[in-house]
Amino acid sequence: METRSSKRKRIAQILENEANAAIDRISDLPDDVLYQIMILVPIKCVAQMSVLSKRWKFLWSTFPDLDFTTLNPFDISSKNLKFSNYDKQRNHPSDSTPMDFITQVLSVRDKHSDIRVLCFRGRLGFSRLNSLFRSAIKHNVRELDIEVTTSVTKDDYFNFPRCVIGSESLRVLKLKSGFRLPPSSIMRDGFQSLRTLSLSLVILHNQPYLSDLFSESSFPLLKNLHLDMCFGLKYLHVGCRSLEDLSLDKCFQLHGLDISCAKLEKVRVTSSFDAYSEKSWVRINAPKLEHLFWQHNAISDTTVFEQSNFLREAYISFFTMKGAIGMDKVQSVNSFLSGLSHAGSMVLETQTIEILSNNNFFILPFRNLKSLELNIGFSKSNIRGLACLFRSSLMLHTLIMKIIKDYKIERKQWNSELWDMTSTEEEQYWESQVPSLMSFLEHLKVVKIHRFVECESEVTLVKFLLKHGKALEEMILCARKCNAGDTLRRQKIRSQIMGFSWASSNVKLAFH
Repeated sequence: METRSSKRKRIAQILENEANAAIDRISDLPDDVLYQIMILVPIKCVAQMSVLSKRWKFLWSTFPDLDFTTLNPFDISSKNLKFSNYDKQRNHPSDSTPMDFITQVLSVRDKHSDIRVLCFRGRLGFSRLNSLFRSAIKHNVRELDIEVTTSVTKDDYFNFPRCVIGSESLRVLKLKSGFRLPPSSIMRDGFQSLRTLSLSLVILHNQPYLSDLFSESSFPLLKNLHLDMCFGLKYLHVGCRSLEDLSLDKCFQLHGLDISCAKLEKVRVTSSFDAYSEKSWVRINAPKLEHLFWQHNAISDTTVFEQSNFLREAYISFFTMKGAIGMDKVQSVNSFLSGLSHAGSMVLETQTIEILSNNNFFILPFRNLKSLELNIGFSKSNIRGLACLFRSSLMLHTLIMKIIKDYKIERKQWNSELWDMTSTEEEQYWESQVPSLMSFLEHLKVVKIHRFVECESEVTLVKFLLKHGKALEEMILCARKCNAGDTLRRQKIRSQIMGFSWASSNVKLAFH
């Protein structure tokens, strides 16, 4: 018969065996699985785990994803960590920095183990930054993501690391710092394996014309290019033969942009071009372009935009100076919009509508356009621009309008004798446009108006669409909040609109 003491021993042995089995199961996991677990842990903790066992010591020395962005520059020092197989040479605690920790991490690394990803954010001097680059390249790094603030004067900048240019392992390079590029001839001969390049805070005052850096023969495998805050850049040509995604941000001094890429699918250009330049120009030749995001860019004097049959969506917003714009810029906007003739979905900001309203335009028809969103300051002055867009939107299915209103103007329009049953000038104008808008009116099915405040211009357009929209199925009017004193008036307006819809069509009308 088993005694109580022997039973306790047997149970303890079982628990010990189960605990050992659990440890063994973790140890038996493949390296790649453990690496994925380690990625989720701050790198300081990963380093501390290296003292647990020989297995974790090996995993730490071969860990491929080094993310130093989790370091606390006020907490990390060399004395806080223990490293296996490393001849510790302590610095004085007051001299310790995150870079000391990084140097130790790279020094204990297995010489035959490559680095997959290295990320760092912080403040470094030139010599230490170059040392970081050299160590990463030595270990055949595949992705480098570095953002540094260097200790430089106003006129002194970081020189682009030459060791990076010749790397055969590097696939992704993201670099943000005040640095200068080497001559284009040196850059073009390198980066033979690079797929993604992101450069921010580039100093180009001494070489403002990048006409041959991103040529067809350079960067043979590059698919993604992002340039941000390129100071001094006046002319940029992009012609990389494999490029699929191009992003250009905050290049305020840009005068000329030439994009000619056979495989380019996405273009994003924001807050760029010199608004005071008198000879700015844009040329886009991207036959496979699918997505275009053109936001808050100054209008160029000349635009050549080759149409893309694959264009799915476009977002367009121009930056305009106060006052009228010259005819060259008007024609440039016309050419730009005509280049979007194959777009399936489009969003236009109010500046575009204002330009269309103040000038005589003939835009090529948008034959594939199914969805049109307008962020518009709705007023009488914008009616002609709307009519111009509607004439060109031959097959439009959905119209979305997000109204930007000035409160004082709203109140003025609300207090006018809006509901006189006599025909207004705006109603007469819309009625005169019916023959030229027949295709638009025969295909439009859904209308959504956001921030609808029942002012004259809005209500006139709603009545026009309800009356002549032969295919119209649904209209949703999302009103903004009004004062308690305006509630009765709003109800009266809505009742009139509802009555008009019942008399004119079978459309489903909803107020929100």
